[in-house]
Amino acid sequence: MKDHSRYLVTAAGGEELDLTFAKEIRSNNLFPFGPHNYAIYQTPEGVFVKATNADNPNLMLDSYEVIDGATARAYQHPHHRLVEE
Repeated sequence: MKDHSRYLVTAAGGEELDLTFAKEIRSNNLFPFGPHNYAIYQTPEGVFVKATNADNPNLMLDSYEVIDGATARAYQHPHHRLVEE
């Protein structure tokens, strides 16, 4: 049975990560979902994780990657949400 109170992900390198108690350093999680969505997390164990959206309209974040602390703190997301008028 899945524990729906946990935020468990698999990173690009195959690492299983628990982001349940991770601190969100920065993010852009605006709807509608798309490539502009991202979040940078730091787990209680000190692991930094970059979460992004690979243009998936059904999920806010769908790709995860372990990164180093300096990269996490300096991260600038390359995509921005386009606002249609």
